[in-house]
Amino acid sequence: MLLKPNSCALLLFLVASVTDAATIERLRAFVHDTQTARATFTQTVTDANGRTKQEASGEFAIARPGKFRWSVEKPYKQLLVGDGERVWIYDADLNQVVKRRNDQALGTTPAALLAGKDDVERAFDWRDLPAAGGLEWLGATPKSKESAFTEIRLGFDDKGLVALEVHDNFGQRTLIRLAKLERNPKLPAELFRFTPPAGADVVGD
Repeated sequence: MLLKPNSCALLLFLVASVTDAATIERLRAFVHDTQTARATFTQTVTDANGRTKQEASGEFAIARPGKFRWSVEKPYKQLLVGDGERVWIYDADLNQVVKRRNDQALGTTPAALLAGKDDVERAFDWRDLPAAGGLEWLGATPKSKESAFTEIRLGFDDKGLVALEVHDNFGQRTLIRLAKLERNPKLPAELFRFTPPAGADVVGD
């Protein structure tokens, strides 16, 4: 993913049992009924051997369709903003901005996936996973061969979505834990706008 050294991504799945059907309906309710959301997150990246490579924390916000803000606060500053047309990735240390078309954003970051709508269900093959760690888990494999990840897992407790786990093409695992999740808060439009800082190197579409 686009967060150092990798970021993440997330969403969806299909099942047959009554319990799993209830879980997928909770997910669909989040995807289809939540127009805005915000939360804080912690993120841990481990390599193929299980060694921790990175720990980070920050906050994100989404506004459907296609708008999101994913802000890493520690251990470095990095900002991803989707304004509905383009996605802007700003690395403060490098003073560099990368921009992409919004249709290329699905799968680049968890916020981009959560900010999507029906395309989320169409973009994955879904399956049920065993409960673990006190959470119910859903798994999804992206249909696109160009995806930056190979698998996404979503963890739910009785209050809703609380964890995201992303496996990338390099064997790395990114675990994101959410806290203080708010659904449908009133969010200022300025959250989803980005202007490159003066002197920043801007690359991309």
